[in-house]
Formats: sequence, C-alpha cells, structure tokens
Amino acid sequence: MAKNKHKDDMFEVPVRIIGAPGSGKTMLATLAEFKMVETILSDQSSQTNRDLAGALEAAGFLDNGRPRVAAVRIPMESEYRQFWELPYDDAIKTKLAFRLLQARAMLDLIRNLTTNGYRKVEDIKFVARTSFEAQLDQIGGLSGKGVQDRARVVQKAIYSVAAGLRAPKIEDLPQDAIAPYAPFDAIKHLEIIWQGQKITVNPLVMLDDVHALHPDQLGGLFETLSHREMRFGRWLMMRLDALSPSAVLRAPDAQETFNRSKGRDFVDIKMQGHSDRNTERKQFRKMAVDMANRYLGLVQSLSSRNVTKFDPLLPSTPPRLTDSQLKKLVESVEKEQKKLKIGDTRRREIEQLTRTYLNASKSYDTGEEVALAMLRILMHQHDVRRKKAIPSLFEEMDPDPINPLKASSDVAHGARTHLHHQYNRPLHYGLNDVCDASNENAELFLQFSGALIEMIETKAIRGQDLTLVAKSQENVLREKALSIMNEWSFQYARQVRALVDTIGKDCVEGSMAPNAPLGGGPNAIGVLESEMRETLSSGDEISRVLKHGIANGAISVSRDYGQGGKKWALIELTGTVCLVHGLTFNRGGFLERDVAYLRQSAGC
Repeated sequence: MAKNKHKDDMFEVPVRIIGAPGSGKTMLATLAEFKMVETILSDQSSQTNRDLAGALEAAGFLDNGRPRVAAVRIPMESEYRQFWELPYDDAIKTKLAFRLLQARAMLDLIRNLTTNGYRKVEDIKFVARTSFEAQLDQIGGLSGKGVQDRARVVQKAIYSVAAGLRAPKIEDLPQDAIAPYAPFDAIKHLEIIWQGQKITVNPLVMLDDVHALHPDQLGGLFETLSHREMRFGRWLMMRLDALSPSAVLRAPDAQETFNRSKGRDFVDIKMQGHSDRNTERKQFRKMAVDMANRYLGLVQSLSSRNVTKFDPLLPSTPPRLTDSQLKKLVESVEKEQKKLKIGDTRRREIEQLTRTYLNASKSYDTGEEVALAMLRILMHQHDVRRKKAIPSLFEEMDPDPINPLKASSDVAHGARTHLHHQYNRPLHYGLNDVCDASNENAELFLQFSGALIEMIETKAIRGQDLTLVAKSQENVLREKALSIMNEWSFQYARQVRALVDTIGKDCVEGSMAPNAPLGGGPNAIGVLESEMRETLSSGDEISRVLKHGIANGAISVSRDYGQGGKKWALIELTGTVCLVHGLTFNRGGFLERDVAYLRQSAGC
C-alpha cells in the first residue's frame, strides 16, 4: 500500500482491498484501527512497535509520528445480509443497511478514540463539508456527544426493523429509520486532542468481509459509497469470491466497476499476485521468519530452553540416499547408457559437464546421487538431440548434436524431482520452502509452521534433539497440506479437488520425462488465451470452478503468458497442492491442454 500510485487518494475515495483467505485483510484492518495505532505510538520502547509505526507512517496513517487517520473496522456480519431478505424494494433495503452501517461506524469511531483513556467524548469535534453545514441536525451536530447520541437512536430504530419476527409495512417503518442520516456525506475531518495539542485527522471506515453480502446488495453499497463528493474514507475488504469469474481470472476489463471509473472514483488493491513476484516472495519470507520466531516464544517448552530462532530447527542439509538406493541408481544409469547406446567417451564428457556445474553451483545439494541423476537426464537429452541431427554419409556412431549439452540449474532441479519420485528422496525442506509452500499467505504459513513447531515441541518434551531432518520436515508439510485439501468445504470444493488432483497427477507424469524438458517439471497447465476468453464470456460452469479454486488458494492464474509464439492462460497449482503431489515450486513449466480437459477433470 505504501507504494501504491493512488496512495494519496486512499483516504478519500473508495478502496477495494481484495485477497484470498489468510492474505491479511483482517489483520491489516485490525492493525490500522485508531485504538491500535494509539497503543503502538504510546510505547516506542520495543523494536516491534517502532517497526509497526514505520509501516503505518509509510502507508499514510501517520504524519511525522502523529495520527493522520482515525480508522475503525466494521465486520460485515450476517445481519447486514438479512436486510436483503426484507420485503422492500432494493433501494430501500440498501438505504436501511447503509444507515445502520453509518450509525455503527460513528459509534465505533468514537469508541476507538476514547478506549485508551487519553480523551473523552467531549474532546472530539467533527468538521463538516462546507456544502453540508445546513443539514447537520440529521447527524446530531458536530460535537462528539451529539453525534454519538444521534447514532444510537438511528441504530436502535433500524435494528428493530430487521430483528423483528415480521417486517413492518413500509408506512410503519420507524421515523428514525427512514429520516435523512448521512454522516459519511457530511463529515470531512475530526479534531481531537493528541498529547495535549489539538490535531486534525481523517475518518476512515474499513468494512471487513463485504463478500458476505448478497452480490446485488454489495453492488448497491459500492455505488452508494462511490459518490465523488464523499470525503469520509471507506475501504471494502473482500475475498475473491465476491468478484465475477472473469474478474477473478483477470480477464481484461472484467472487473466490476458499477459505472464508476477505476483510479478516479475508486482504487483496487490486491493483497497477493503482484507483478513483481520475486520481490513479493522475498518480502514474505522476511515477514514469515519474524512470525515464526514470535510463534516459538509462545511455546513454553521451547521458550524455557531459550529457543528463539525457527530457521536453525529446519536445517537445509541435503538428504542422502541409502547405500542400497545409491547402488540401484548406479545400475539404472548404466542400463540407460546401454539402452541409449552412449559410449564411455561420451559418458565421461557428460560427467565432466555435470561435475563442472556442481562444483560452481551455490546449491548445497550437489551430492553423488544428484550428479548421477543429472548424468542420466543429460544422456537422454543427448539422445534426443542426436536424433535431430542431419545425417551424413560419414556419420559416426555417436555424433555431436547441433546444440551442445549444458548442465544447468534446470537439469539439477529435474534430477532432484526424479530422485524424489523414484527413491522417495525429500524435495521440500528448509524454511524457504515452508514460505514458498504458503504462496505468500500468512494464514497458510502459520498452519505449516505450526505443524512443524508441534513436532519440535514433542521432541523437546521427550528431551530429544530439536532439529528436524529433511524427511521429517517434508512428511509434516505433506500431511498438513493433505489435511488442508481434505477440509475444503467451499462452493465447488469437490470439483476443485478433482481438478487439481488430475492436474497434479499429469504434472507428476510430465516431471518424470527422462530428458526433463521442463527442468524441475510442470506445476501448471496452459490453455490458449483465446479459448479461455471465449469460455469466460460464455459463462461456462468451469469458469465458476476456477474462480472458487483461485479464491480459496487451490490454484492461481497467469494470463497472456507468452511462449512458443502463442499466448496462454496458465492454471497453476499452489504450494499446498504441489506439496501433496511432490511437484516443484518453480514457476513457468506447464502442460498444454484445452478447456475440454478442464471440464472433464473437474467433472463439469
């Protein structure tokens, strides 16, 4: 948010903050509430609070260490949706829910400003927009007490309409429920006492989980909140579920705008899926390490042993094959050499390529089994290339291919993937892999790290060494990932599970190609962009399956991906699914498929 190009407008125009479950929407709203900001600023002795204050300053909530924004979080509970069940016109139902929302926002705003005991209601003064000064009676005036009293009356009147056993007739609605009441339109700023001085702050209401509203109700609310004259800050925190399949799948011009101009009338912020994925991944890894270290401090059996760092408990020491497994691998390589009719001289050349690469590699995983698996892959690559060579009258038994072989990181990743599926050698271990398995999702990371810490705690209780070897790490992560998938209960969960399992199995098969053409293997399928656009525009059921798969962290999508002179829509498996199927986390490798494959896989 601090780097968003619309940063200066985010406290005056509507902002839609969109993300998958666990992407941090509620955490952001909770942290930004005024009472929390005030608590952070009141104690700057800890590094954590200083870091948080720096982040709030960068995001515009502070100005030179003083509050610039008075924010309040309003959970959009199910009772707001109940208004949509009332037997009134849509416009009336929207007005009732919106007025209740405004009344609660004003009450919670005043409560936030007074919770910590630094000021009283009488110390709060509201500043009206110039054009609204003649209509201040409807909101209770500009004093904190007057606004509070009026909000209580409106809340009670409107709540009685939805809470009754039978909705009253239109003509019987309480007067306080239908009388003009528009504090969001009227109020521009607030004046409060801060450390003995009067300061001006901008009001902000953060509506959390607006996806719980009826889709038409959400549309009406957004239109109401998008009036250009309104200066009361308003953020709508929503899951991807609230958007259309086309919008979730990022089809051009598919995002709902409700006749508003994006960038001028409202701003969209995605909690995940930024264009600079590498930067996002690095930032998440840094944040995740801090979260995990704090988690350790809450575990008594570990804190009593002065265990404060998570990383050393998950060593990245490469796993090793047993002697019998290594012997089988050596025999397998020799059989492949004979089968491919590769001479000893050629083999020695390939072995030299492999040794040269591994000696210069920065990876720690460069053991004998990796070298042998790379040798086997390179022999198959050599066989493919020499078959494409132009024959000559004086052709040798084993001619040099036109394109020389190269030992690379892709070949090494392919070798590790082969070893994983053929010899059950761990593929995912170490803290970075735990972070990457989480797809930059804080909630998922805590689930994975929590499962690991639980095993570490058990070892501590038993007086054992606390570190987890690679095999133990991967077993815990895979078991947790499988549990997460089995617990999916969202709409279309059955179809999503069938889809990702089919893609996962096909990607495993693709990963085991002897010449490893996709390096560590595929973890996605690609559908021609033109076919995907046609499917989305037709409203095909598979588009809804994909939408819920993305919204709930089963898959992600990359549109207009260029490869082979074509544009592709990539349906990528997330870290959770990749753990279950033993697939690489590296992105880019995909299998070419079509929409019919998606339908069949999902059972649509």
